[in-house]
Amino acid sequence: AGGLRLDLAAFRELEAFAQLGTDLDPATQARLDRGYRMVELLKQPQYQPRNVVDEILSIYAGTQGFLDDVPVDQISAWEAGFLAYMQDQKKDVWNLLNENKDKGDTLKKADDPTTVAVRGAIEEYTKQFLGAKK
Repeated sequence: AGGLRLDLAAFRELEAFAQLGTDLDPATQARLDRGYRMVELLKQPQYQPRNVVDEILSIYAGTQGFLDDVPVDQISAWEAGFLAYMQDQKKDVWNLLNENKDKGDTLKKADDPTTVAVRGAIEEYTKQFLGAKK
């Protein structure tokens, strides 16, 4: 959570700087775009808190750059579809993540079977999502 807070604070600073009307290099624009995506991912309907596992999945997808090709205005649709996909087609991965969510190192090791499964599911769904939008 600390890293996410720092990332969002840096995004807000960069966003304020960008409003000065200066031309942004591609790397800075990419950081801004990722920040906009993260803000969209963190939005929740009032009185409808998300399950912790769903939050982990969404935030992981955003912070790891899996959503960099998804247009900002489609992030909410991507997230709703992805979480339904995880519940319907990847329930075993969702359950595995649910069992391990309290360990503190969830999805931190790149070679961990859970991490590999989650990354694969995100890539698979995102490919389907972007393919359907073309």
